[in-house]
Amino acid sequence: FQNEINEVPFFDVQLPYELALKIFRYLGKAELGRCAQVSKTWKILAEDEVLWYRLCQEEGYLLDMSISDHSCWKLALKNCRAREHMLKTNWKNRVGAVSQLRYEPGRVLCDVHSCNGVVMAGYTSGEVRLWDTRTWDYTAPVLAAVAGPGGAGAPPHVSFVRINSSLAVAAYEDGTVSVWSLMLGQEPIHHFQHNQRIQALALAPGGTAVATASGFEVKVESPDDKGFWQTLGTFEIQKLVNFLNLVPDVTGSPVAVAAAEDIVYLLKAEDPGKVLHSVYGQPVTCLDVSAHEAAFGIKTFGWLLNEPNQILLYNLETNQCVTKVGNSIGDFSCVNLHNSPPNMLVAGNKDRRVRVFDVRRGAAACSLYAHQLGVSAVQMDEWKMVSGGEEGLVCVWDQRMGTKLWEMHARHPVRHVWFNSHSLITANIPEEKNPRGSSITEDDPSVHRKYRGTIYSYEFSVDQLAVESVLPICRSSYDELTGYNYNIGLAVPYDSI
Repeated sequence: FQNEINEVPFFDVQLPYELALKIFRYLGKAELGRCAQVSKTWKILAEDEVLWYRLCQEEGYLLDMSISDHSCWKLALKNCRAREHMLKTNWKNRVGAVSQLRYEPGRVLCDVHSCNGVVMAGYTSGEVRLWDTRTWDYTAPVLAAVAGPGGAGAPPHVSFVRINSSLAVAAYEDGTVSVWSLMLGQEPIHHFQHNQRIQALALAPGGTAVATASGFEVKVESPDDKGFWQTLGTFEIQKLVNFLNLVPDVTGSPVAVAAAEDIVYLLKAEDPGKVLHSVYGQPVTCLDVSAHEAAFGIKTFGWLLNEPNQILLYNLETNQCVTKVGNSIGDFSCVNLHNSPPNMLVAGNKDRRVRVFDVRRGAAACSLYAHQLGVSAVQMDEWKMVSGGEEGLVCVWDQRMGTKLWEMHARHPVRHVWFNSHSLITANIPEEKNPRGSSITEDDPSVHRKYRGTIYSYEFSVDQLAVESVLPICRSSYDELTGYNYNIGLAVPYDSI
């Protein structure tokens, strides 16, 4: 054993074990494998757990584990690399399971958001539903709403939903906002009201701050150390807000970025009226922020032919424009900066193309003709892109090859796309929330299935596709006793045997 080896032969000298271990730290996997074939002593040294634990951490595997959690880190690294290769193969060949997340028969889907596999959806009935796609049972609890005054009348439609690792937030058509804690149950922990309709809702990805825009006002609320919610700032805006984001990973008071027509504001408590960008006659068409930068698309008109539609990247610390990318006739309809690899961003355009930009060079790394009606949602990682279109098509692309791997189609525009290494969540949300001719009478609450919108969950994981995995039709919880045209449960609960 290595504890019994005091000196290691290094050619014509003998080195202490600790010093030889420091030399081997500069070697990679292949070099360590070759060194293990030299002698028994070198084999013990090349398979030291410290070396392979460090290699495993450098490659981004098992970052939350300590060196004592595994007895053989060389085997752990091998298994992680094999699983990653299998996941990439499953992604490319569309090998996996797909499920529809359905709820509320007869209701129209209004908005969808997801975080780490947990999906939040709001409906025209005013109900909000959660799905945890990380488990196979897909239980979907209903988040209880705050009772209205007197409890009379139909509940308002859900306008926006947002979710992160700890909170879920929903904004309704009547201007009310409800906040739930994912740790404390289905009753809201906070509730506040706006006098006008809410135009935008933002939730910090890793924090507890909530920002809403209603009329010419942006309000930021967050709980204090004791859990009591308070208004951290109320900002007056000159124009109606179109897009609103909270900057992630901010220490101290939260920072919001709001786009109101052709003005982009940086909203801080100490500097409430900071204008980040303003060019008259060039409205902002999309917005996304990361920890230190903000990216947004601007639209130009016919008399400014020398300035095509572009995406501007601003540094939030210096408030200066870092670069301008894009040279398109169409409007940029969506941009994803927060989830993109470093120094990269992906954007969708109404000219039906998906573009990946390298912000260091200020040029497009690739441009792909993707959809028939325009791109409505995009996300990318190191090797692939997923785009959604207005015509309802979801496309998965190999970024380096510039080729389409596969596609899926649904009836309504794709408004939400989220994926990680092993799963993909897409949402097709209808434009028309009250379709005409969809019911026999005006009092009939049911809406035909084709008008409702759909949420799809794709699972590419090797672990989830084992032989003992449960079929999608057998994942019902059997809580509902009454049948419905499009919600018939199984007669025999096979998965409870």
